[in-house]
Amino acid sequence: MDARGDVAPGLEPVREAFATELAADAAAGCTGSALAVWRDGEWMVDLWGGWADATQTREWERDTIVMPYSVTKPFAASALLVLADRGLVDLDARMSSYWPELVAPATVRQALDHTSGLSAIEEPADVEAFYDWDRLCRLIARQQPLWEPGTASGEAALLYGHLVGEVVRRVDGRSLGTVLREDVCGPHGLDFHVGLTDEQIARTADLTGYDDEFHRRRESGSAFRRLAISNPPGVDDPDVVNGERWRRAEVPAVNGHGTARAVAGLYVALEEGRLLSEAMRDQMLTAGFEGVDLFTGGRERWGLGIGWEDDGYGMGGLGGNLGWWSTQGRYALGFVTGRVADHDRCERVENVLRGCLGLAPL
Repeated sequence: MDARGDVAPGLEPVREAFATELAADAAAGCTGSALAVWRDGEWMVDLWGGWADATQTREWERDTIVMPYSVTKPFAASALLVLADRGLVDLDARMSSYWPELVAPATVRQALDHTSGLSAIEEPADVEAFYDWDRLCRLIARQQPLWEPGTASGEAALLYGHLVGEVVRRVDGRSLGTVLREDVCGPHGLDFHVGLTDEQIARTADLTGYDDEFHRRRESGSAFRRLAISNPPGVDDPDVVNGERWRRAEVPAVNGHGTARAVAGLYVALEEGRLLSEAMRDQMLTAGFEGVDLFTGGRERWGLGIGWEDDGYGMGGLGGNLGWWSTQGRYALGFVTGRVADHDRCERVENVLRGCLGLAPL
């Protein structure tokens, strides 16, 4: 299947590698993907292709948006950090100073770096909780921390957006999706949204690929991980995540929708100093916690809404999505996909890119 869009001279192998992945997705009966790479002040790669709907009748266009799961989390964090930059939020204050009903003695910073102890709720909830912001926040407010805040990390897979978003709402009066639109994405030209309009829903790609292998991978891991991804349920149900109610709702841990250029563009705005003050940006990008994460099961280095690895920072999302800044290559990369699978597709294409740039593979 053809990859549409542009690559800079010398990066033609990237187009070929991306087209190979698109062909495999289409052959599997799945929807397509988009890839964007920024370096040295320009878009070196801006590609998209495949199908945008599960019936493979609507093509993926340049302005097609898709839900990249946890790639949303740095956007959610940015909405809160913009307010902190204005002096409206003290990152080291207890969350309860803004959200009095919250019983956990966690700070705002601990919510941002996944060390609050509130990465899951134990009281059973149904999918309807996702469509009722106040109800899910009440459940979070009643939850005792699952560990002493600050002593361990556990990625707040489903609750991250409500943890930071309720602080946003209490200090500003606007929802996180509104702050994101008006203060983060809008001013910086990022086509990324939480809580979609009619126009945005019309250009949203379906998520596909929820096969037996996908569910086997989802069910692996610790009991904590299974709790954190299943309560409330529905985030791995295509009937839920492809539904209009879900797309209109604000679940800012996972249900942002955007283009690959928007995902990469967030990291460009951070690196260029356009989004946050230098002091706040430094706080966001400092790894405040390092250790074995109770959710991922691996060793993580968490900043405020982002994770660090040997070559850069950013956030991956369920299904193979990625938003990243490479410190070695000095490039921003966004990969968003409608086929939920693993991260191997993006890594294969990125390694072709790195080869073209004379960089070692990942």
